[in-house]
Amino acid sequence: MAQVTVNINGRNFDIACDDGQEQRVAALAREIDRRVAELARSVGQVGENRLLLMAGIIVADELSELRDRVARLEADGAGDQGEAELSDRLDRLARRVEAIAARLSAA
Repeated sequence: MAQVTVNINGRNFDIACDDGQEQRVAALAREIDRRVAELARSVGQVGENRLLLMAGIIVADELSELRDRVARLEADGAGDQGEAELSDRLDRLARRVEAIAARLSAA
């Protein structure tokens, strides 16, 4: 199992990940850091846990909207393999984001 150190809101976190996933985890962490920075600019430094929670909720909301879109697309074109593949990819991405969020919360 690999480990990568990421920086969120000026604080380092050690995150375990599958071997070969270090770059992916680092890129996802940069996205979370970007969102936390945007939130901190708009609401101030309201505490690290609250900023991470708010960023997680925003990501979860966007993910939910994408899942709803995929479900509508699948309903409109039932059986289309391209849409099914997109849905599978979004589900895998969702599981990765949720796993990383859980690891960040545990840290």
